[in-house]
Amino acid sequence: MQIRRLAPDEAPPMDLLLLADPSAQMVEDYVRRGRCYVAEWNGGIAAVYVLVPTRPKTVELVNIAVSEEHQGKGIGKRMVAHAVEIARSLGFKTIEVGTGNSSVGQLALYQKCGFRITGIDRDFFVRHYEEDIVENGIHCRDMIRLSQDI
Repeated sequence: MQIRRLAPDEAPPMDLLLLADPSAQMVEDYVRRGRCYVAEWNGGIAAVYVLVPTRPKTVELVNIAVSEEHQGKGIGKRMVAHAVEIARSLGFKTIEVGTGNSSVGQLALYQKCGFRITGIDRDFFVRHYEEDIVENGIHCRDMIRLSQDI
């Protein structure tokens, strides 16, 4: 597997990006403002993430997604580790990530990768998404914020 930055003239893998965020408008905004990285596996794109600067010396990891056929192979963990290394190499001191209260697998992954819970943005998904999101039988309402000093 090779992880590389998406070329400026290359179309982002919207199918994968929309796995992590169902709002095409929000995804397009993140991609426009950030740096998109893809993991290639056997000639295809297996995973994606975007790094978006938010404040001085702080970057947010957004829209991290692994294709369904490649899940459970440790690719998500490798993508998070790659994002941390890229952020560090770009001079950032803090990397943040947010996920839904219903995203139990993602919450576990981020904590295994060294992120700590720093806050909850109550009703984030209710305010910013027109359609209800349900994962793991749980109504996704709140954004769980995590960060890591790098």
